[in-house]
Amino acid sequence: MDNSACTLLSFSCTLPTTPKLSFFLRPIARFPSKVPTYRASSALSSEKDVESLQIGEGSPKFKWVEVGRAATDAQKEAISKLPFKMTKRCKALMRQIICFSEEGNLADLLGAWVRIMKPKRADWLVVLKELKMLNHPRYLEVVELALLHVSFEANVRDYTKLIHSYGKQNRLRDAESTLLSLKQHGFTCDQVALTSMLDLYSKAGYFNKARGTFEEIKSLGAPPDKRSYGSMVMAYIRAGKLEEGEALLQEMWDQEMVAGSEVYKALLRAYSLQGDDEGAQRIFDAIQLAGIIPDTRICGLLINAYSVAGSSEMARTAFENMRKAGIEPSDKCVALVLSAYEKEGKLISALDFLMCLESEGTVLGKEASQGLAGWFRRIGVVEEVEHVLREYISSSGREANSEICLS
Repeated sequence: MDNSACTLLSFSCTLPTTPKLSFFLRPIARFPSKVPTYRASSALSSEKDVESLQIGEGSPKFKWVEVGRAATDAQKEAISKLPFKMTKRCKALMRQIICFSEEGNLADLLGAWVRIMKPKRADWLVVLKELKMLNHPRYLEVVELALLHVSFEANVRDYTKLIHSYGKQNRLRDAESTLLSLKQHGFTCDQVALTSMLDLYSKAGYFNKARGTFEEIKSLGAPPDKRSYGSMVMAYIRAGKLEEGEALLQEMWDQEMVAGSEVYKALLRAYSLQGDDEGAQRIFDAIQLAGIIPDTRICGLLINAYSVAGSSEMARTAFENMRKAGIEPSDKCVALVLSAYEKEGKLISALDFLMCLESEGTVLGKEASQGLAGWFRRIGVVEEVEHVLREYISSSGREANSEICLS
């Protein structure tokens, strides 16, 4: 209480009790109750460190303790690297988050920061940007909590970015919860948010939800983009609906839109594993039309389709075509051709294939050698085949290669 207040009280004691006296005393009785809040806010806004602050009654209890002394060396280094131009209120929160313990309640911390520092949206964005640059493990949690505060002034893009971030981490439940919150706050889902949900449903194997989300994207008015189409094609592939996925690829092509190479490869692989050589050949042709240059893996998937289907000659033809195109066959490709010959019992054709490879200097790798040895053991002709191969090598003037040994 200042000198003026003391003078007032001293003067009032000499006068008889009147209504005017109570009029002057009421404000004085109420004044001290506001002082702690004002002083706490002022202290936290200054450059000086705050020893501690207990949030007042009627709010979650959070003790704002200055972390400078208790911080580890790593935490002190991280704090020292905060941008020089960052405002004091942002640095105050960043220090707390960097040194935040797992036992603490992040919601209480942010709530205290909002009540004390009175941040604006720009302050929130600065903090979130810095946390993202630091790759802080609590970044997404801070974003989620920020959406709940009026001072953040959340918009639909903020929700969309959070859903997209959850999508990258395959956190389906969190993404669904954020999408629900978006709708509850009166926002309309945009294509970016729905595409992220579509991709999540596709990866999780929820085909019906993926298809429903894809239809919702179409209902927005604008045509689905490349990522939306690609995610839906992948959903068809994972559900085993390969022809529907292929039809959707054709729909993209009709709209002069080309899917990513990973989508084509996934569909080719699915046809290949099923032994659907016709479907695999169609996708292989589509890959080339899309401007994607086939590599050893892509050619290997086509060869495998013919191998599983039992079409050894077509497998051999695909093998020769990739060599003509300048693509060096892998040992896996050689093994697939031999496997196709084994399924049809074409031993002579397999030996001819091996001799052609040997004449061109191709050495069998581990996988092809083991597969061939297993086949010859199963039919009991290991010694006879080794004898024939050695005679061929000897007559051609080549040294016997250890990889050709089948026993």
